[in-house]
Amino acid sequence: MLTKFIVCFIAGIGAGLGTGFAGMSAAAVISPMLITFLNMPAYEAVGIALASDVLASAVSAYTYGKNKNLDIRNGIVMMISVLCFTLLGSWIASLVPNQTMGSFSVFMTFLLGIKFIVKPVMTTKEAMAAVNPRKRFVQSVVFGVMIGFICGFIGAGGGMMMLLILTSVLGYELKTAVGTSVFIMAFTAFTGAASHFAIGGMPDILCLTFCVLSTLLWARIAALFANKASAITLNRATGVVLAVLGIAIMVVG
Repeated sequence: MLTKFIVCFIAGIGAGLGTGFAGMSAAAVISPMLITFLNMPAYEAVGIALASDVLASAVSAYTYGKNKNLDIRNGIVMMISVLCFTLLGSWIASLVPNQTMGSFSVFMTFLLGIKFIVKPVMTTKEAMAAVNPRKRFVQSVVFGVMIGFICGFIGAGGGMMMLLILTSVLGYELKTAVGTSVFIMAFTAFTGAASHFAIGGMPDILCLTFCVLSTLLWARIAALFANKASAITLNRATGVVLAVLGIAIMVVG
């Protein structure tokens, strides 16, 4: 039990900070850690990770929304597209070998960390407002479909891909992108977790509880600080956390 608690608590720290600071899916950290350190089946680990995403994303979204850093209108459009394809991704994931899913999650964690350090997102709200609304709507639908599939397949509440698309394709400034990302993730992660549990059965209850509570705590703390921090600070802090976690898991694995 002690080993489970330590692993889940540490995973929750990384996941919570990633979620609260930059809208990263908790699954980007929790899934590979549970797979690597507890030898947990990938499908079960993904279910726990998605469940941890739900409350952490919800409390983060509330914090960002309270600080006017949330685009609910376009967020809902993308969320609907994402939800429609999450179940499909979850079903296909049940047919994929453990190592494939675990390796992909670790690799994405590391790459995203490097991306935020090397090329931080510095878009302003003024630049964001200049984007054509119709174009953004169409892009939200199209990329929402892609994100939904990935959400169900690798256990990411969509956070990794969503943040990149919101900032790089849809032209969002960082804090609004994060707020919108966690808003969508709260719903996509719930759908993903429910489908994983329905298909694969209930996971280890202790691991589930430890991960959910730890992630929720650190996500709340991170979101409070993130809304007061500068864009460059958010980028670098998140980049370092994800890169270090990615390297550590790759070395151990």
